Amino acid sequence: MFLSVDVGNTQTTLGLFDDEGSVKRQWRMATDRTDTSDQLHETLYGYFQMLGFELSSVDYVAIASVVPILAQSWQRMVRTAFDLEPLMIDATRDCGIRINMPDPKQVGADRIANALAALTTYGAPVIVVDFGTATNIDVVDHTGAFRGGAIMPGLLLSANSLFSRAAKLSSVPLVVPPHALGDSTETAVQSGIVIGAATQIEGLVERIQKELAAEGDGIPRATVIGTGGYSETIAQATDIFDAIDPDITIRGIYQIYRHAVEKHEARNK
Repeated sequence: MFLSVDVGNTQTTLGLFDDEGSVKRQWRMATDRTDTSDQLHETLYGYFQMLGFELSSVDYVAIASVVPILAQSWQRMVRTAFDLEPLMIDATRDCGIRINMPDPKQVGADRIANALAALTTYGAPVIVVDFGTATNIDVVDHTGAFRGGAIMPGLLLSANSLFSRAAKLSSVPLVVPPHALGDSTETAVQSGIVIGAATQIEGLVERIQKELAAEGDGIPRATVIGTGGYSETIAQATDIFDAIDPDITIRGIYQIYRHAVEKHEARNK
């Protein structure tokens, strides 16, 4: 099996794929920058035991990380636990998608994975809105090139900032309130954070749609995909999304790995 690892700032998402490239299991664990390779090994072993898998069933691993110090810890752990050399994904390698930006090396590995999986699954043009620690909007244009997008504070980051700095506001569940017009402090906060995030996404996506359409006659409207921890919550407050795809990042990591393997095999023919 193949293990896909997406190390984010707050959560790490892992996915197990079978030999046909189908997701068998996906789960999340908290990202802790102090984790050593031994601690990661212990945590991963516990997850595998809980899910009924053996570490020995993993034949290949690829890692996308936005936390450099943890990228090293994960790499060491894979070498020890699996006796494998993981594929470390970043913008310096050929990931199977053109990056049409002034400095492609600045692009996070998770954003490249999102763009590639969205392109191969939904075609071009396509926009991915990924709700994580930051909310990323990743854009693939009609030619199939990754063009960049937008980055803004994520829901939890915005909420925690508000709660920590406003003495009279306490933490509330981040759910969609019945109305945009909140009639209590709780529903007013939920409206501002959750519905506010939805309308922010609507505005940004609409501007991006117009900019993409202005690049030529007949360019179709981009498909819009939601992913990440709060995508299903935000989807209840907007009709901007054509689909919610929780597996898109780990599938992109898998596809980048397959692209690397195919390139290697082609060179050795």
